Amino acid sequence: MKKEIRDYIESIDPKRRDAYIKLLDILINNMPEGFELEFDYGMPGFVVPFSIYPDGYHTDPTHALPFLALGVQKGHIGLYHLGIYSDPELLKWFQDEYAKVVPTKLNMGKSCIRFTNVKNIPYELIEELVKKMSVKTWIENYENSRLK
Repeated sequence: MKKEIRDYIESIDPKRRDAYIKLLDILINNMPEGFELEFDYGMPGFVVPFSIYPDGYHTDPTHALPFLALGVQKGHIGLYHLGIYSDPELLKWFQDEYAKVVPTKLNMGKSCIRFTNVKNIPYELIEELVKKMSVKTWIENYENSRLK
């Protein structure tokens, strides 16, 4: 694991660190082939490397195309899943499944799933979510959304 990522993990409040490590392990072990783990935008995340998508991210082409990131904010662990933002069916599936397995209301922005209580993180659901979008599908969704 890259030094920046190890340093980031070491800086996390111990009350959230174990949950964060478990989530990151789930992402690493279940991410579809082609995505790469990087440290960008101040946190670990998975990107489509330039070798697959040479155009990079439209807002800053010097950055690889981001897909998913995992960060710790002041009051939560944030799972930033751009694929969920680009795919209404995937979003609906996640919202429905979340309601079945977590006793609290989903705390979510357009692409950020916020986990404020580490005891209520649906690890198995996150594992399923991670597996649901390939690099090819993410690039297609991204291209279609950029062209609108």
